[in-house]
Amino acid sequence: MSLCKDCVSGVIHEGTPEGKWEMIGGVNSYVATPTVEYPKDKVVLLLTDVFGPQLVNSQLLADSFAKNGFKVIAPDYLNGDPIHADALNPGSDFDLMAWLAKHGTDVTRPELDKVITALKQQGIVKFAAIGYCFGGRYVFDLAFDNAIQVAATSHPSLLKIPEDLETYCSTAKAPLLLNTCTVDQQFPLEAQAKADAVLGGGKFAPGYRREYFDGCTHGFAVRGDLSDVNVKMGKEGAFKSTVEWFLKHL
Repeated sequence: MSLCKDCVSGVIHEGTPEGKWEMIGGVNSYVATPTVEYPKDKVVLLLTDVFGPQLVNSQLLADSFAKNGFKVIAPDYLNGDPIHADALNPGSDFDLMAWLAKHGTDVTRPELDKVITALKQQGIVKFAAIGYCFGGRYVFDLAFDNAIQVAATSHPSLLKIPEDLETYCSTAKAPLLLNTCTVDQQFPLEAQAKADAVLGGGKFAPGYRREYFDGCTHGFAVRGDLSDVNVKMGKEGAFKSTVEWFLKHL
């Protein structure tokens, strides 16, 4: 399996992160905590794209979820080796496939398991996960193992279609939200239609919803160019739909 050029395309967003870094289960994690009262036994895991929680865009997303009343943990499951933001620069010749070869599930998934175990020891009993691009693969995997109770992903990467959709329907118990878009080599229109066929129409009892953002390209929900009206609306729409999904199910 492979990633695409849109996995390393986009812009860096402006803003000042408000969270802090903590070691959780030995894994460096960006933590965003609500400033208002919130349920102490629930967390949202924000599973980033290939740029890791070090990218300011992901930190700002985590902060925004926290402002909506969710404690958010964004683990560095890339083992301190995310793709540097310089790869977003025009003309970058970053070797994406060489990086991917060093970041398989055999070395990345254990980091997530460490974080989940540590959070359970702290009293967390219910987990939601939102995965962007590369992180979408792990939302599915965690749901397959019933390690999370609520699932959401925006423009997921590295999925096997239709196998992963069929496995989700038969194995997972977490309600699933998919934020999808027009141009997406990783989760194209055909895959989106297949998801509806496999999971929609009440076939997946815990709950399924797919949002579609016209005029947007893979990566829009985390690295989109906000000067583009369609992309700005898409990013805000994907965030809103995810917040509503978590409010309903978490």
